[in-house]
Amino acid sequence: MTGYGAAVAENENLYVQVEIKSLNSKFLDLSIRVPKEYAEKELEIRNLFTQVAERGKVSLSIEVKQKNDNTARVNINLELLKAYYDKIKAAAEYVGAPSDDIFRTVLNMPKVIESDIENVNRGEEWSFVAQAMKDALAQCDKFRVEEGDMLKEKFIGYILFIGEKLKEVEAHDPIRIQQVRDRIKNHLEEYVGKERVDQSRFEQELIYYIEKLDISEEKVRLKKHLDYFIEAMKDKEASGKKLGFLAQEIGREINTIGSKCNDADIQRSVIGMKEELEKIKEQLLNIL
Repeated sequence: MTGYGAAVAENENLYVQVEIKSLNSKFLDLSIRVPKEYAEKELEIRNLFTQVAERGKVSLSIEVKQKNDNTARVNINLELLKAYYDKIKAAAEYVGAPSDDIFRTVLNMPKVIESDIENVNRGEEWSFVAQAMKDALAQCDKFRVEEGDMLKEKFIGYILFIGEKLKEVEAHDPIRIQQVRDRIKNHLEEYVGKERVDQSRFEQELIYYIEKLDISEEKVRLKKHLDYFIEAMKDKEASGKKLGFLAQEIGREINTIGSKCNDADIQRSVIGMKEELEKIKEQLLNIL
């Protein structure tokens, strides 16, 4: 399910901007973009997300700006730099390696260049950043809940529409059965003659034939599936798989009614039910 959340926070030292985007996915696919000084917090970030989201393609972006960047002092440890330089140059000469890029290499050695930003309490900084991230995640989750509520209303509308079409089938079914009886009887009388029809045998064969066209059980099961679908949406736990299974069962009953009815009016109602069911199946891909 799609979602979006953003948060901005600042104090005397930091300006933090967090943005979270979520798209539908079968699994939790979390893409994290954070400043390198917080790279070690990736596991903590992932654990936080798993508490809120079970699946989704989620993109998290965290930007942190130091307000005192322009006053930060940069210190170069000249003694350490020279020591590194002499040692590396000597090693290069010993193995016959080129020494053109030694100075750039030395600058990247540990502790050669330091700034007072590196001495900042990263624990306090991260607490501030993490709170902004939690605020953005709460907004994203609220967005998803609101979208879920709208989707729930759509589902209810689809189910009620199928229920109305089922009522049409129930109202027309007795007429269909009588039409089948009359049609078979008329054809038989035309073929063998009215006086030669054995009414007792005719009723026995007719009952056997009509049983094959009977859709009473399918109507009852379909009604129960529709009611259960609405009940399942009230479950606070993730119910996407359950709703998917119910949609399959609803489709099975609708298809059976369509194949057994042998009636144009009922077929029109069946087509209407199938159209709404396809809408349900399409939207079910967006929920857990």
